[in-house]
Amino acid sequence: MDLIDDPDTAGNTPEFTVSELSGAVKRAIEGEFGHVRVKAEVGRVVRARSGHLYFDLKDDRNVLACTTWKGQVSSLSVIPEEGMEVVVHGRMTTFGSQSKYQLNATEVAVAGVGALMAMLDKRKKALEAEGLFATARKQPLPFLPDVIGVVTSPTGAVIRDILHRLRDRFPRKVLVWPVAVQGTACAPQVAAAINGFNEMSAGGALPRPDLIIVARGGGSIEDLWGFNEEVVARAAAASTIPLISAVGHETDTTLIDYVADRRAPTPSAAAEMAVPVRLDLLAAVDQMNARASRAVTDGVIRKKQRVADLTRALPRPEQMVDDARQRFDYWSERLDGALTTRVQAGRLRLGEASGLLRPSVLAARLAQGRERLTVWQGRLGPALERTTVQAGRDLNQQARRLRLDGIAAARQRGQKDLGAALRRLLTAAQTQTDRHRSHLAALDRMRETLGYRATLARGYAVVRGDGEVVTSVKSAKAADRIEIEFADGKMAPAAPAPKPKKPKQPPPDQGSLF
Repeated sequence: MDLIDDPDTAGNTPEFTVSELSGAVKRAIEGEFGHVRVKAEVGRVVRARSGHLYFDLKDDRNVLACTTWKGQVSSLSVIPEEGMEVVVHGRMTTFGSQSKYQLNATEVAVAGVGALMAMLDKRKKALEAEGLFATARKQPLPFLPDVIGVVTSPTGAVIRDILHRLRDRFPRKVLVWPVAVQGTACAPQVAAAINGFNEMSAGGALPRPDLIIVARGGGSIEDLWGFNEEVVARAAAASTIPLISAVGHETDTTLIDYVADRRAPTPSAAAEMAVPVRLDLLAAVDQMNARASRAVTDGVIRKKQRVADLTRALPRPEQMVDDARQRFDYWSERLDGALTTRVQAGRLRLGEASGLLRPSVLAARLAQGRERLTVWQGRLGPALERTTVQAGRDLNQQARRLRLDGIAAARQRGQKDLGAALRRLLTAAQTQTDRHRSHLAALDRMRETLGYRATLARGYAVVRGDGEVVTSVKSAKAADRIEIEFADGKMAPAAPAPKPKKPKQPPPDQGSLF
């Protein structure tokens, strides 16, 4: 039934409360529209601290407010970003507290490949500006990893191709972290797998991989979109384990390809990058062994030839000792005559010396020694006496210098100097302490002046709801307990008693709004 606008019957128009009218509008909008799909451009996007997501859909003339609750955000396949063209599925409803209608968005999809590529290009530029694509931060791959971690679907053909290629080239231990490779669960699972491999300890129950391969088969850009999510790119960039990206075919490019340490065109090529060919290594080792053997043999042969050449240049041993033998024979023949001559010369010198050793000569030399001793003895007494007298004079002079009155005077002067220095030190310490106290008092006065309590003293008050400062009517209404702080204390205002509602009965001929 329509509202009556006739002025003559205005007195019979029924009265509604704001809540009744708001509820009627809510039922009308939800009943008329229900679930809808809207294609538009994303405007303002706000992620509240509570976890709810608020964003706007706009065209050239109007704006539609959208809300996605915290429990619904995780199920969104695409998180809306400003400027993105999307198709939003949801339920129309109203928000009576602000007299507005809004769309409760439960699903967000990108409107076309062009919008996806524009969003991908924007995200790529942002990550590149942070330096995540820089060549300097990429790690070299290990030559022969002991353990390889593979992040992929356990049921697809990708893991079989990787295992088959590793078995053919060089068998290694493989740890498979099963993940979803498309859909809404792809990005968080792949990021968690990369972080999980990095968090493994070297000596744990499971060995820590030396290399990580993130692999997936080919597909459309929508199928590969999970590997374009920022959370996956940042997890790959933060990995301390070298990482190979093998997502899609050679023509497919995702964000993880730019941040990975190495990009492989296919999963099989990633396995080829991970390990060398075992048979090639064995052949190379055999070749090196053969070269080493040849080098050792050639070296020994060259040394032998060199020794032979040197031996030909050396003289024969008989020639080297012939001259020595001849000299020995010559001197041995002259030795007897030389000894006889030496003995005779010694006997001659002994006879001459014995002739000089007469008693008169010895007595004369002994008398000369006694005379010198007597002379030195006569000189020694006066010398000792002079030395003793000089030492006594020196001792008396030192004793005169060590007077007690001089020591006492020096001690008194030292005490006076010490007292003066102590007084100066105490005066300086007291002055500095007073200066610091004055500065601290000034800072405390400034703190009191700038604090909010000084504001309270000027007639203001602080309103808190559930312990938090309230700055809006909406927050005050949502709080269970209100507390007001004044300059002289705090109080909690009593909640107003609800007014009893007067039942209204419309006239029989009027009817209700609906």
